[in-house]
Amino acid sequence: MWQPLAAACWMLLLGSSCGESKKRSITNPEANMNISQIISYWGYPTEQYDVVTKDGYILGIYRIPHGRACSNRTAPRPVVYLQHGLLASASEWVCNLPNSSLPFLLADFGYDVWLGNSRGNTWSRKHLTLSPQSQEYWAFSLDEMANYDLPATVDFITEKTGQKQLFYVGHSQGTTIAFIAFSTNPELAKKIKIFFALAPVVTVKYTHTPLKRLTSLSSKAIKAFLGDKVFSPHTFFNQFIATKVCSQKLFRRMCSRFIFTLSGFDPKNLNMSRLDVYLAQFIMGTSVQNMLHWSQLVNSGQLQAFDWGSPNQNMKHFNQHTPPIYNVSKMEVPTAVWHGGQDIVADPKDVVNLLPNISNFIFYKLIPHYNHVDFYLGKDAPQEVYQDIISLMEQCLQN
Repeated sequence: MWQPLAAACWMLLLGSSCGESKKRSITNPEANMNISQIISYWGYPTEQYDVVTKDGYILGIYRIPHGRACSNRTAPRPVVYLQHGLLASASEWVCNLPNSSLPFLLADFGYDVWLGNSRGNTWSRKHLTLSPQSQEYWAFSLDEMANYDLPATVDFITEKTGQKQLFYVGHSQGTTIAFIAFSTNPELAKKIKIFFALAPVVTVKYTHTPLKRLTSLSSKAIKAFLGDKVFSPHTFFNQFIATKVCSQKLFRRMCSRFIFTLSGFDPKNLNMSRLDVYLAQFIMGTSVQNMLHWSQLVNSGQLQAFDWGSPNQNMKHFNQHTPPIYNVSKMEVPTAVWHGGQDIVADPKDVVNLLPNISNFIFYKLIPHYNHVDFYLGKDAPQEVYQDIISLMEQCLQN
């Protein structure tokens, strides 16, 4: 896939030298913005905070305290927290126009909206003592996101807002860390009114994303190929492709296939004029160790803690020789689930196997034509998903 994009770059450069730059499509300005700038660009108030975890990681989180217009809702506004998926960041939620983006819709409906970022992505790449250039900084995976990032973020939000509970919306990996955290940390679980799980991922036995190819390699082979630090960071090349190539109508189909190779896509359900924004905001990085953890989950077929490579190392981290298995049936948080019939990451077979293990199941919807990214990028997401989320929240608040 890199070869066609490289060719596209040369075509672009040659076109510029021949005076054809006037034929280019205009880049959407949000492709060159950070999260706060995108929120402000659409006329919404925004706040940014740093959350420090118990192990010293500094997470960037964002707040939309209210909508563009005054709401009839009396203060305090109900709090909603949104958590992104693998390789992504909080920007995934604000890539579309306001009438198609869940955070903006929630804010306009009278909610206090918070957007989280997992450690290691572009907006959460700081630490009190460790340098992101060090191997030690990147020694984390799902376990640390669930055990440190999520509790620290939820505690910060509840303290800042003065509210004891909040609504939690997770997509993909955002659901995985929630299932781990809410099933192992009862005090944290008590702070969640409803857990909205979009494209939930607990087991990945049946996943058929191209990333599954990593599972055939040993940990040593993966580290030899990828290193032992950051995996798939956002780079200058990503930004160049997004703003100079994918902004042109000629390359839209090529770009869309490149962007969504790992997750699948439906061009009929995407706003193709915003591909430059999607690409610029799509990949924000994680740790190689996190990818090793995902590879482990594919091979084991179950949700378990990271295998540190030897009985002695596992004993050091878990006080047992093998990584513990997470029992999601212990989670008592009211849970609503949406999943897609065309999802190559959260395969329908894996989701169906998950459902009987959810002890407090309140809502379920299969959307036959949905793939993995439709839940936050789909043109029909407001009708297929968001109106149900808001309806469930309103019902909860009235009880």
